[in-house]
Amino acid sequence: MSWHDEGVILDLGPDVSWADDRAWAPGIAYKAGTYYFYFCANVQIGVATSTSPSGPFKDALGHPLITTGEYGGQSIDPFVLMDDDGRAYLYFGSTSAGGHVVELGADMLSLKGTPQVISINGFQEGSVAFKRNGTYYFMYSEGDTRSADYDVAYGTGTSPFGPFTKAKVNPILKRDDAQGILGTGHNSVLALPNGDYYIAYHRFAIAGGDGTHREVCLDRLTFNADGTIVPVQPTR
Repeated sequence: MSWHDEGVILDLGPDVSWADDRAWAPGIAYKAGTYYFYFCANVQIGVATSTSPSGPFKDALGHPLITTGEYGGQSIDPFVLMDDDGRAYLYFGSTSAGGHVVELGADMLSLKGTPQVISINGFQEGSVAFKRNGTYYFMYSEGDTRSADYDVAYGTGTSPFGPFTKAKVNPILKRDDAQGILGTGHNSVLALPNGDYYIAYHRFAIAGGDGTHREVCLDRLTFNADGTIVPVQPTR
């Protein structure tokens, strides 16, 4: 598999008037011909739009959608679930304040109601949500992103708002010392039209990486007959 560098799609500072640092993990969604890029900037969440997934993107609001600490914790790691009925849900947050979820307005640029707290044991950051066979899966990272023990856990529920019950078998992605694989966390999920699933995540770069020198990886994500996730065996 080969990859092509599309370059910078949004540059904090020149392209964003209200922030110029901490461009942390973003999320993206597509609706009616427009790509909505939910980005982190200065521990806040903004929205940029484009007609192409590779941009260029333009700051759609001129201000944050969610400001620093507005709902407790850090306003970071946005992820959007597009549900079967066309509704969209934004997941975000970190640390002791827990994860949050809120329905987005029809314009994808506003919040429909007040974000609700997702209470699930071990949550640190990196919210991810997807729906499979009528079940909502909420995935998240445990531990510190700079730690070799950074991992991915999940819970399931019957609503995009939860409550989510943490699965008995967790985490489903963790370090593998035998392969020299450390710090496997902050994931996303790719569902293909043929029914295959993949998990994308970052880990310490091999060789010589640490919590701030990482590489992005893809591995297969598979499920048991009862819908539970089979623990992922990270590969080199």
